[in-house]
Amino acid sequence: MRGIDGGDDEYNEGHRQQLHHHPSSAVIVKALAAAAAAVSMLLLSGLALTAAVLALIVAAPLLLSFSPVLVPAAITAALLAAAFASAGGFGASAVAVLAWMYRYLQQIGGGGSKASAH
Repeated sequence: MRGIDGGDDEYNEGHRQQLHHHPSSAVIVKALAAAAAAVSMLLLSGLALTAAVLALIVAAPLLLSFSPVLVPAAITAALLAAAFASAGGFGASAVAVLAWMYRYLQQIGGGGSKASAH
């Protein structure tokens, strides 16, 4: 369909060219780097969570046995809190990287790119 100023044909031709556009090697390298960062953060998150759970399993009987000694109990609790906080932080970072990567690849693939509206 032709618009009043005849600009629709140019838009459709540019849109067709964009649909057949393949990502460049730089885009692929960036996507692979983001995926590697996300995977490594997820692995760190899992390791931190595993370490925190194992520390809690080991520390629970010790806390019961040495309950009058409050300083080691406070240190253990602080270390466990730091481990859970780091596990949550690594997991949140990984989810943020994956969300960014998804949005970035959607824009490159033509799935709602802001640049295609111009």
